[in-house]
Amino acid sequence: MLPQVLHGRDAESLEAKARWFQSLTLEERMELLCEFTDLVLTNQPNIAEVGRAQSAPGRILVLELP
Repeated sequence: MLPQVLHGRDAESLEAKARWFQSLTLEERMELLCEFTDLVLTNQPNIAEVGRAQSAPGRILVLELP
């Protein structure tokens, strides 16, 4: 059997992705966080200035424990 490279989102289960992430060291996880943050800031430099998202009435119901 020849090895394959798959590019679809469904190529791996969520459990497999979670195991991969958990196998990373803390330093590797933090590096990923920094890379994702840099990616977002590169594409949307003013994202830090945008306020928190407001819920749309009638669309989503957020439940909270008392």
